[in-house]
Amino acid sequence: MFTYTATDTSGKRHEGSVEATSVGAVGQILARQGLKALVIKKEVKKTNVLDVFTKAKKVKAKDLVIFTRQLATMIDAGVPLVRSLATLQSQTENPVFKKHMQEVSKDVESGTSFADSLAKHPKVFSAIYVNMVRAGEAGGILDEILKKLALQQEKDAKIRGKFKSAMTYPTVLIGITFTVFIALMTVVVPKIGKIVGDLSGGKLPPLTQAMLGISHFLTTFWYIHITVFVGLSIFIGRSLQTEKGKLIRDQLLLKAPAIKIIVIKMSVARFARIFASLMTAGVSVIDSIEITSKAIGNKVIEAELMAAAKDVSNGEQFSVPLSKSKIFPPIVSQMLAIGEETGQTDSVLLKVAEFYEDEVDAAVDGLSSILEPLLIVVMGGMVGVIAVSVIGPISNLSNQI
Repeated sequence: MFTYTATDTSGKRHEGSVEATSVGAVGQILARQGLKALVIKKEVKKTNVLDVFTKAKKVKAKDLVIFTRQLATMIDAGVPLVRSLATLQSQTENPVFKKHMQEVSKDVESGTSFADSLAKHPKVFSAIYVNMVRAGEAGGILDEILKKLALQQEKDAKIRGKFKSAMTYPTVLIGITFTVFIALMTVVVPKIGKIVGDLSGGKLPPLTQAMLGISHFLTTFWYIHITVFVGLSIFIGRSLQTEKGKLIRDQLLLKAPAIKIIVIKMSVARFARIFASLMTAGVSVIDSIEITSKAIGNKVIEAELMAAAKDVSNGEQFSVPLSKSKIFPPIVSQMLAIGEETGQTDSVLLKVAEFYEDEVDAAVDGLSSILEPLLIVVMGGMVGVIAVSVIGPISNLSNQI
């Protein structure tokens, strides 16, 4: 949050607060409102226990979709924007979203455009959302744009939800496997190994000796393992927050054999639907490319699209640089070229989006069906090796008796 003091064209002073990512972003927001910033300060608030719990609760995609659909319905019915926002604000159950809505409603009531009011809350309303609303306001078709925006959000959330749900079971299984391995090696193996070692006079098979060595290393130097694990977790977490870390992560995802296909299809589906939605709203091609590139969530693909935007600004058709891409399938650039020739880029890309959304469903189901039995086999094999290393010496003792 930043507080500001600014003047308008008539010299009248304005004071207020705005949520933004930096001082420069505040200046841009004020400039769009016709204000010249005099003083911009970062607001420092005292930490409150209630505020901590409130911030922990985020605005869910579902809340935003419901708000967008209801707002579109009310505007289509002829309800003024200020009254619509006030009504939806009173119905919102999420306290974080309600607070943002109060500020948006207050700004709109004071004469700020709806898009500029939303732009003050980048953590809730993305650049796609703001630009489509701005285009809808300019064209007088805000209700239609909001309906398309809600549909785009629903489809986007569905794709991400499908991938997350498919990965939940393998993730849980990996966690269980790791926990079982640590429990066996630190609790079960040392006790049984001591008994077997005493009975056999210290003569143990190589496999049993290896397992006891691993067990001894885990139990004796446990503080080293915990330190390394915590240190790596913090390092990886912080690295993924940097631009270089995100780029490395995305490069690895695009090289992973099974994951690569899903990542590409998800990215193409999101690209096609978001770009089509922006084009339908009347946003320029270059702006649409730049906004879409940042919304996909992959730095490698973002770099490709930003390079394509430069070619488009130099007079080339978007399909030309896209056809040279090593990530986007050829069918995408070919369909885009057809759309550019016929003047129906948005409708053609919507068909591409629907096709790849179905492809994502099939790919995720296929990956899930492969991973689940594979992880079960790995888990069974791990437990089997530990069991053999313990049971082997016992069976040898029984044969000697």
